[in-house]
Amino acid sequence: REPPRGGRARSPGGRRRKMAPGCGRFFCTAGRGLEPFLAREVRARLGATEVDCVSGKVFFSTEAEPGELRKLKSGERLFLLLKRHPPLAVSRDRGRMLHEMKSLVLEEPESWLDVLSVWRNLHGGKGQKDGVCEESKLPLKRKPEEETNGTTKRLKAEQEREVVSEEGQAEAGGKRMAAESSRSEECWAGGKMCSEKPPQGSGEQPAGREQPSFRVSCRCSGAIAKVLPSQELGRALGIALTKQFGWRADLRDPELEVFVHLNDIHTVVGIPLFRLSLASREYIRTAGLRSTIAWAMASLAEISAGACVLDPMCGLGTILLEAATEWPDACYWGADISDSQLEGADVNIRTAGLGDKIELLKASVKALPWPSESFDAVISDIPFGKKFKITKDVQLLPDVLQEMERVLRVGGTAVLLLSQELHQRMDGLTKGAAQHSPAGTSGAATEALGSSGKSSSLLGRAEESFLGSSQTCCGSLVLDGVYGVSLGKTAAFIHKYRKVSTDGNP
Repeated sequence: REPPRGGRARSPGGRRRKMAPGCGRFFCTAGRGLEPFLAREVRARLGATEVDCVSGKVFFSTEAEPGELRKLKSGERLFLLLKRHPPLAVSRDRGRMLHEMKSLVLEEPESWLDVLSVWRNLHGGKGQKDGVCEESKLPLKRKPEEETNGTTKRLKAEQEREVVSEEGQAEAGGKRMAAESSRSEECWAGGKMCSEKPPQGSGEQPAGREQPSFRVSCRCSGAIAKVLPSQELGRALGIALTKQFGWRADLRDPELEVFVHLNDIHTVVGIPLFRLSLASREYIRTAGLRSTIAWAMASLAEISAGACVLDPMCGLGTILLEAATEWPDACYWGADISDSQLEGADVNIRTAGLGDKIELLKASVKALPWPSESFDAVISDIPFGKKFKITKDVQLLPDVLQEMERVLRVGGTAVLLLSQELHQRMDGLTKGAAQHSPAGTSGAATEALGSSGKSSSLLGRAEESFLGSSQTCCGSLVLDGVYGVSLGKTAAFIHKYRKVSTDGNP
């Protein structure tokens, strides 16, 4: 039968091939819809091979150094891959499932030692708790009525999950499990490093190496979550790892974290390479739009050296910061009507040291103070309504788009982040442009929409009337791609347009 995919590496003859130092198999989590962006990024930035996308994760191999790995912009958390297998068979016998999971995770102990060796090499040969990089201060929170940065939310959620996992494991530690030694059980449940010498496991131990402290973090979803609680699985695997390798359990401040994710797609085991999410930007003081989304939008704008880029509704400047950090040889301008937003953007820009790259000014997006065709790219998060809820402000959308179209040069690119409601209306507003080029209804855009994509023909009579009166307001903007993404619980869409001349030529 076909061997499972995962952390093990075998030669054509069937013998296990030892992983080369400094080289490894990784996976990185991504927000919904950002997996294609992350896959392209790891290929371009890291020279990654064996790239494989699944929902919420991208698997790849690379020899890149930690400094390069830390530069990934479209991912969330980065892991060294230990195991990747098909989903665990769901059974009513919980004990049997636990036994199968422990056998699956602990098979071929040498693969654990190989990955641990790579982890140590990436950490400069030390199992330091601070990881490859120093922890940075979390971004300040925005006002409650404004959109909160996804990075802060995700970090808080991860911390809460870890606390829940710790409490569940500590509570379960008071109960004795059959076939497990009392010594191992007490060490794991205690949540601290044991003062006595830990038991020697049956696997190989690297000579002259102090065994790391560790914690197991489990997440079960789908059908398996109804049968096997995450806390119970984490405790069982923790005890098994202590027995196998002699590692010391430390639920509060471990050197090493073992991440286990079971769902209906696969079973994945990995070790986080960094303590903080990749989405936590050191150069952003006050959080605005989710940094990964902002970077993805900037990557679609085709920014080149010497280009002039505008965000006419810049808010706290996240899009400009992501773009100027990644493509520093362009010139950037940001406009906003809100004094408080501009003040926050100015603080962020000065914190990032990009004051010479980004210029801010107060202006209305309906009356931008630049001549026609001044910019090569326009990138903007259109913030209509509270938390992307449609309001009467939608009536202003034609005026906003006309002004963006006016300042954009022919051949330039416009990238807009829209709510689902505005996404539906945009089809009508740029319908006239689609008649000039097949790109307006390209197969790629249709595929990107998936089942959630809806055409303007599905809108009500009032909406059709609104679109019918303004569908030619942006006749030179041709749709060049639509990408469905997630902002927490909110669905959103990135629209990419290219401006053509009135005769249809770029």
